[in-house]
Amino acid sequence: MAVHLFGAIDVGSYVYEMKIFELSRKNGIRQIDNIRHMMDLGTDTYHTGKISRSRLAELKRTLAESAQIMKNYGVEAYKAYGTSAFRDMKNCSLILSQLEQETGIHVDVLENTEQRFMDYKSLASKGEVFNRLLEKPTAIVDIGGGSVQISLFEKDKLSATQNLRAGVLRIREQLERVGARSVQNESLIEEIVNTQLNVFKKLYLKDRDINQIVVIDDYLSEAARQGNNFKAAGNVMPGTMGEAEFIDTESLSAFIEGLREYNAIDLSSKLGISDEKIPLLQISSIITKCIAKTMKADLIWLPGATLCDGMVYDYAVEKRFIKPAHDFEQDILTCAMETSKRYKGSLERAKTLSLIALQIFDSMKRIHGMKDRDRLLLLLCAILHDCGKYISMQNLSECSYNIIKSTEIIGLSAREREIVANVVRFNHTDFIYYEESEANGLLNREDYMIVTKLTAILRLANGLDRSHKKKFTDVRIRLREGQLQINVSAKKDITLEKGLFSKRAGFFEEVFSVRPVIRQREF
Repeated sequence: MAVHLFGAIDVGSYVYEMKIFELSRKNGIRQIDNIRHMMDLGTDTYHTGKISRSRLAELKRTLAESAQIMKNYGVEAYKAYGTSAFRDMKNCSLILSQLEQETGIHVDVLENTEQRFMDYKSLASKGEVFNRLLEKPTAIVDIGGGSVQISLFEKDKLSATQNLRAGVLRIREQLERVGARSVQNESLIEEIVNTQLNVFKKLYLKDRDINQIVVIDDYLSEAARQGNNFKAAGNVMPGTMGEAEFIDTESLSAFIEGLREYNAIDLSSKLGISDEKIPLLQISSIITKCIAKTMKADLIWLPGATLCDGMVYDYAVEKRFIKPAHDFEQDILTCAMETSKRYKGSLERAKTLSLIALQIFDSMKRIHGMKDRDRLLLLLCAILHDCGKYISMQNLSECSYNIIKSTEIIGLSAREREIVANVVRFNHTDFIYYEESEANGLLNREDYMIVTKLTAILRLANGLDRSHKKKFTDVRIRLREGQLQINVSAKKDITLEKGLFSKRAGFFEEVFSVRPVIRQREF
């Protein structure tokens, strides 16, 4: 039985964690080591934009030790990610270069949407419990150092997601800045959190009834794992492992009440966690209470999942050690569809455009050389193709570009969002070549070629349904003898489509050196 060793490193805002996993096709994922180290990077970067020399030296030592541990285990592959503390660094590239040069470990920085997506995958590593939980309306609450991501799931699909700038370290820094006394902390935390939750409620909750919330954090979850700090919920899911991880809001309120009665040192001894974490535990607990109250959710799951669990799950699926437990790609598409709906986009039109665009993409695989991920981006472009008309019909291209650039789509990086935004923009306006573009500072030449190819495909698909009347009852596309032959059946007059097709076909031919031709089949 082939066994593969994988290392996962999370350089968090307050906690550094490394996990070593054993992977096999027979037994799946098995954790064999877990090393956690308190390291407050976030306070520096949130306040000054830079990491202090002493903390940088500490980080270098810790990474070097991790490199040695992985070597001793014989780890064959690893991933190391930095999160919000790195995102807020003014000199992030410089720091990353030093870390790799001096420790040999390459750290990638996850953007917010990528980090939250990886956290969701950490829940999928919990197996059947996660899948059964999502059968009911559920909110996943991801509490980080800088922000809180709230994602709503209905019928196993992501229906809405939003980021609140109310992370535990950020709130702690705000409390220190205003000179709050300890007796004021709870009311001030509630005020900070509820101000943003009220906006979230108006935008996303409305008539939604959220039964339960899943909390991903480094503090409340740890307290739940340490003995009998919480009373288990009476309505836990039957047959689940770790039933004490399920608590109700009454138990959470009683826990918060107990936090007021002791000092940090006594609480550390009582709860079994370090005294440094006590103030952050209090903040995370109150954030959770505020969210549960706003959503009227009673059941809370504290699975203790960490970013490292998401890393190994993602790697294990990619290398086919395990089968995916949840369709995360569908979550990306659902997020895009919700965005389109918010800006009054036509999902029916998007469906028609998607079917044609994907047919073109699949027919041209031998020519365009793009990957499955690029196919997903094309699908997102088709879904979001007309979102800008909500703001301006006259300036549709730029408005669409700005909406997509400004919208967090879970699972997409900033680079991918830039690609999608540009494709949608150029679907409605003259194409700007790489050499002329100001975007070449954000996208390299290879990325811009993806923009170019996807634009050519989307434009061609758009031209085949220019009147938005779905005139073609059947579209069959194939690459043959240097032509992209588009065979269509139509009961209605397609003079408009044929007349406007030439220009779009010309750009397509320029990009791929393949001439598209329309052939109308007779009824």
